[in-house]
Amino acid sequence: MNTWFIAAQILGLITICFEFTSYQIKDKTRYFLITGIGSLFWMMMFVAIGLATGMSTQFSLIVAATYSTVRNLVFFRIFSKNTPESKEAGLNFLLVMIVIAIVAGTITVVNAPVQVRWLHVLGMIAALGFVVGQYLPGVHYVRVTVVIYAAIVLLTQTPINILYGDFRWNIMGILIELAKIISVAVFYIRFASEPKKPQLQFAKP
Repeated sequence: MNTWFIAAQILGLITICFEFTSYQIKDKTRYFLITGIGSLFWMMMFVAIGLATGMSTQFSLIVAATYSTVRNLVFFRIFSKNTPESKEAGLNFLLVMIVIAIVAGTITVVNAPVQVRWLHVLGMIAALGFVVGQYLPGVHYVRVTVVIYAAIVLLTQTPINILYGDFRWNIMGILIELAKIISVAVFYIRFASEPKKPQLQFAKP
């Protein structure tokens, strides 16, 4: 266990804190800020793992985390302005993000081993749903889609995702996705326990 590997675990724990916190937030602007910062630590975690074990094995994950960081922080900026111009810019940016996700997802599916290609197809569909769910108004779309996405990503962090005969459990990856699911569960438990409490809705796009 070298220094970079230990740093990756610390960065992963910080990511978990931000991910859990983000799904307790009802205001969309603040949600994008917190989850954007969490994605930044997530990206740094993969960089640290790459420095510990080989950057080539982490390159696609670093790209995915960078994509998530940029998407969330740009949406934070767009929603914080909340003007007709920013809403139009937000929609255009969303369409660009969808195209990028489709292209990247298709490449991943094509390059995946045949025996787990179905898993990557589900992952691409879930990722697209989550990106759209983040943008849609209301508190529910983003939470429903992130649970579906996290559940599928969990499968990719286990030995079911056979890559070149390498069976490994990505424990930190599992914990990060579990943090999202648990956070959503906690959010709805809190909501159910206080049904008469005024609920702040996300700003409309």
